[in-house]
Amino acid sequence: METDCTQDDIRVNGTAGAPLPAVPAQPDRASAPRSAPVAALPPGTRLLHIGPHKTGTTAIQGALFAAKERLPKHGVEFPADSRHPMGAVLAACARPGMMGDAKPRAEQWTRLLERVRATGDRTAVVSSEFFADADDDETIARIVTELGGPERVHVLVTLRPLAKIMPSQWQQYVQNGLRMGYEDWLEHMLRKPPYDKPNPSFWHRHRHDRLVERWVRAVGAERLTVVVVDDRDRDGLLRTFEKLLGLPERLLQPVPDAANRSLSLAETEMLRHLNVEFRAHELPEELYSRLIRHGAIMHMKNVCALTPDDVRISTPDWAVEAAARLGGEMAERIAAAGVRVVGDTALLAAVPKGSDGREPASAARLSPQAAAQALYGALAAVAATPPPKPPKPVPRTEAPRPRGVHQTSSKELIRVLGYRCLKRLGRR
Repeated sequence: METDCTQDDIRVNGTAGAPLPAVPAQPDRASAPRSAPVAALPPGTRLLHIGPHKTGTTAIQGALFAAKERLPKHGVEFPADSRHPMGAVLAACARPGMMGDAKPRAEQWTRLLERVRATGDRTAVVSSEFFADADDDETIARIVTELGGPERVHVLVTLRPLAKIMPSQWQQYVQNGLRMGYEDWLEHMLRKPPYDKPNPSFWHRHRHDRLVERWVRAVGAERLTVVVVDDRDRDGLLRTFEKLLGLPERLLQPVPDAANRSLSLAETEMLRHLNVEFRAHELPEELYSRLIRHGAIMHMKNVCALTPDDVRISTPDWAVEAAARLGGEMAERIAAAGVRVVGDTALLAAVPKGSDGREPASAARLSPQAAAQALYGALAAVAATPPPKPPKPVPRTEAPRPRGVHQTSSKELIRVLGYRCLKRLGRR
């Protein structure tokens, strides 16, 4: 099975094979509902920011964590002990970890709940896009209850146009093992019923109207706010959070995060082809996590910034138009849900500038520096981990007779090399 941001995938809207409904014509911008005023939430609220993915979550989490020590002065707490309490949230949603990572533990969620309860009458903010992956109404209701119940929890959903989310989400799936090219992936997501291969999680997260409706059933429409992110206003989302939390203006500041940058088309294609080889040789997932995702890719993103010469991932016009039509339908259903909407929902149905003149994947070239840094990152991941204690020696009479390299297939040699790397990392 192809994987996305976690080891297994979930069903679309709770039902495998549920088709996407027909999409109407793009709505008239003048008919879009007006943006609601942003008023501060009552003291003691548990503000639950559920994403979804690729809607500014990393920027918000970074800014809140950076201001963590100054928030209590204004009656607000960020109770997580890291920028993003991903393990705790995955455990709460009964979701596995990312491919090759350790399984999330229930005690991680328990510790986060204890910190939330310790905030008392202060407002507490918990932010994770993985809340959007909660599978069903029962799981969502349990999360809300454990955070203090619907009378205290206020859910915040941040949204961007689908056409801007799709390339970012595809390359994120590639960073977790996906082997399918972008245009093939778009065909499956938009044109091939039941629209749930290879990544069912995409529509569970990004049918934004259904996401809103699931959480409304747990907290009520009056306790859910939708914020439409306008990419033209770079700090607009931070300012909205300040108003919701009753914070002074400009307290929340952007935090640079090179590791969160998008991959170029060439970088993504390099990684996608590596995924093909990785799967073909049946290497262990732990190796992928340590050497590829946390080693090669992380180091390359931290060291090599994108340049104007790098080819970005570009979406074909047919997919952009389909996403805009679907965005129009979602905007209408969100408005009908009766929730507070901050921002212009017409942005969800807007058609971005055309993508004529897109360069094919074969035209993208990976810079020698990026390739070298990716390779170095993988090697550094091995070198940074102390070797495990040596095993007890095997008596000579029991030692198997070694085979020569020329007697071993190339596929087996690669597999052995993978396991030896894991042994060096202390995972075998």
